[in-house]
Order: sequence, then structure tokens, then C-alpha cells
Amino acid sequence: MKYLIVGLGNIGSEYWGSRHNSGFRVVNALVEDAGAQYTEERYGAIARMRVKNCELVVLKPNTFMNLSGNAVRYWLQKENIPVENLLVIVDDLSLPFGTLRLKPKGSDGGHNGLKNIQEMICTPNYSRLRFGIGSEFPRGGQIDYVLGQFPKEELDMMPEINKKAVEIIKCFCLSGVQTAMNQYNNK
Repeated sequence: MKYLIVGLGNIGSEYWGSRHNSGFRVVNALVEDAGAQYTEERYGAIARMRVKNCELVVLKPNTFMNLSGNAVRYWLQKENIPVENLLVIVDDLSLPFGTLRLKPKGSDGGHNGLKNIQEMICTPNYSRLRFGIGSEFPRGGQIDYVLGQFPKEELDMMPEINKKAVEIIKCFCLSGVQTAMNQYNNK
């Protein structure tokens, strides 16, 4: 079985540590855990790795967040991966910081990256792992918040959260979305 694992984020050093790049952080942890490496290819950085009998194509799009669908569509087609084997890791304002929530499908929730993916692959029926970044910002401060940096106390918690996210991704590939949801969503 082959899977496309996509971490959403924005390229460029000015965005690296931002909350909006939580998807990049998670897939970096996955690739590092496997001892794999990225190569720059069309529409993004690609790492190839195995988890037991599963082949994973890990993608960090270089299209910027709001055009992520171009990269996702291209790599699904190029690698001949069915949409049910797509997992997108994305930041989520509606979840408290550090909460990880796996969903088999759903709305874009106002997230422009998810909205573009849905438009480009013509379906909302793909799995996503939502990484809670909280919503501790004043009225009108959403953009500054998502593009802002994590405070030190949250950064200190990041290795443990990323480790759990890697476990969820592996479980998704090995056992399917329902099993992974049952095992991890209520913890």
C-alpha cells in the first residue's frame, strides 16, 4: 500500500516557526524518525520511507498554504495513490494547543489550505490530522496569531506532541483511519 502524507505550511524562513507551519513540523518529525531525507522535487520537498509493508510519500508543498491543492493533486496522480490513502496534517484554531484529532473527511473549517485541496481534488473526503494551535488572540488578531511563533512553554511540549502525531500517522497507514481514530482521538 502506498500513502501520501502531506504536511501543510508556508515556505520561507520568516514562516518556519509559525503556528501555521505545524503540518511541516509533524512531517519533519516523521521523516526524522524514519531516518529518511527530503529532496526538492516538483511542487515541494519529498521524502520516501517505509512503515512495515506501507510505502509513504511525504510531501511538504512549496506552493504556499493557500495553493497546496496543486501539489497534492500532482503527487496523488504521479504516484497513483487513491484519495483514501491521503493524509493531510494541518494546524487548527478550533482545537486547544497540542490536541491532535484525526478525521476521515470534513469541511475545510475556514482553512484556506484545506479549501484549496478540496477544490483541486474535487472532494472533501480525504483524511486529515488536525494539530490544535489554540485561539488565544484578540478580536481581529487571527492572522498575526497563526503566523506568530509558539511561546517557549508550548515549544517545550512540541517533541512529545510530534511523537504522538508520528504514532497516529503510522497507525493510519497500518490499521486504517477508523482504528487510528478509535485509538488516539479520545486521549
